[in-house]
Amino acid sequence: MKSKTLFTCHAAIIAAMYVALALISTAFGMSSGVIQCRLSEALCILPVFTPAAVPGVTVGCLITNLVSGCNWLDIVFGTAATLIGALGTRALRKFRMLAPLPPIVANTLIIPFVLKYAYNVGDALPFIFVTVGAGEIISAGLFGYILMAAVWPIRTKLFGKEQ
Repeated sequence: MKSKTLFTCHAAIIAAMYVALALISTAFGMSSGVIQCRLSEALCILPVFTPAAVPGVTVGCLITNLVSGCNWLDIVFGTAATLIGALGTRALRKFRMLAPLPPIVANTLIIPFVLKYAYNVGDALPFIFVTVGAGEIISAGLFGYILMAAVWPIRTKLFGKEQ
């Protein structure tokens, strides 16, 4: 019972952090359009440390998309991209230097179509692939590595034994 409760608490805290960081990004105009950099995407590195991060970032993305008035295609496919990225990061946990790749790849391949067809963005798809990919490299890659470096020394205190 204790481990299920702890798992749920970790997931809920991660989801809340995701929503808070995404809303901060939104307030500064960084999280929409073809050039976007959600600070919350750095949390997509957390599945390296705990399996609770997979539902945490996924639910956080879903809540963020719901409360920010996103198009239904963005709600479905944006959340799916986050889930795919989180699952990939969890699968690469033993190769932590590769851990940011799944969210970068998933969002770079899925979100341009969402922007093009859900929001009728007029830019060419190749341009949107580049801009979304660049934003993901910054948020999930650079900020994700910074977060991983900060959490690595205290991972056991935060998440318990190696997972």
